[in-house]
Amino acid sequence: MKLADNTIQSLRQHYNNTLGKLYEPGEISAMFELTAAHYLNMNRSDVALNPKLRVNQSNLIDVYDCAKLLAKQVPLQYILGETYFYGMTLKVGPGVLIPRPETEELVDLIVKHNKTAKSALDIGTGSGCIALGIKKKLPGATVMAIDTSQTALQIAAGNARINQLDIQFMKADVLDQKDVALKINGIGFDLVVSNPPYILQTEMHAMPKNVTMHEPHQALFVEGEDPVLFYRKIVELCRHVLNPGGRLYFELNPLTSAQVVDLVKESGFFSEWELTKDMSGNVRFLAATKNIT
Repeated sequence: MKLADNTIQSLRQHYNNTLGKLYEPGEISAMFELTAAHYLNMNRSDVALNPKLRVNQSNLIDVYDCAKLLAKQVPLQYILGETYFYGMTLKVGPGVLIPRPETEELVDLIVKHNKTAKSALDIGTGSGCIALGIKKKLPGATVMAIDTSQTALQIAAGNARINQLDIQFMKADVLDQKDVALKINGIGFDLVVSNPPYILQTEMHAMPKNVTMHEPHQALFVEGEDPVLFYRKIVELCRHVLNPGGRLYFELNPLTSAQVVDLVKESGFFSEWELTKDMSGNVRFLAATKNIT
């Protein structure tokens, strides 16, 4: 272990030296502060304000070894086993997609405009982040979440327990309409929401390696010749499971957003729809309202 001493500033310099060719300086600083805060049981401000604080041997090894994994482009959230989302701590691992800030924006959009919603269905829940965010802000709503991955469902259920939120999780495949109908058993929802796989295979080369090497491809990439396959199936499902006047919310790929809007228009059972940009200025969200009659 090549460190000048056992202080926070020496560990920070080690991160800069080890990761400087892979990440931007600001990103390295943020990763170091999150790592040190996690293992030293401090907040990020205390880490930044106490560069000469001496670290015990056990914690020193934890922070040092984390840099080794980051150098292999393992996502920090997987190394620490957790991430922060919409004011909650969520457990994450290689079996689930790491929640993004854009998805926080989606949850915020939903809860701000649907304060009287009594029920919600989250399709492709992953870590459970969307379902948990909705339940946290709309505690009176009944929230159900489905996914095809048993690993994801176990992680999501654990996150619900950690955050003391009551959500019903079920294994179901939205590409199999009969399977979903059987599992839902005639329940109607005021809200249907999904952040489905939407990245095109042709976009993979432009993505960070720490994403493509470690995060689950089935949660990221849409395969085959229909780039809006999951959106198509979810729109079809809304004919049966979305209540009259209920709202459908999608997180979108800006490259295929127009195709998703066409699906909603052509379905014939939505009276209005709206696209919203994310904080980066990309078309990212769609909200559609189902006909009342």
